[in-house]
Amino acid sequence: MARVESDTPKPKAPRRPTGARKKLSAFNKFMQTEMARLKEDEPDMPHQERFKLATKNWKDAKENPKNAASSS
Repeated sequence: MARVESDTPKPKAPRRPTGARKKLSAFNKFMQTEMARLKEDEPDMPHQERFKLATKNWKDAKENPKNAASSS
């Protein structure tokens, strides 16, 4: 089957100004700092193991919005 192209172009998503970055989520901020902390504490630990440990730590972290409601 042949695919038919439409004559109307798709609207483009608005672009961020050059150099602007999307705000990090709470999870991404936590993972960034936790991975750095774990790497410093355990430099010989493989990245995959470090990542598993960091995600496990996220479940109980105070930065986790799901925990913020229950800890208040």
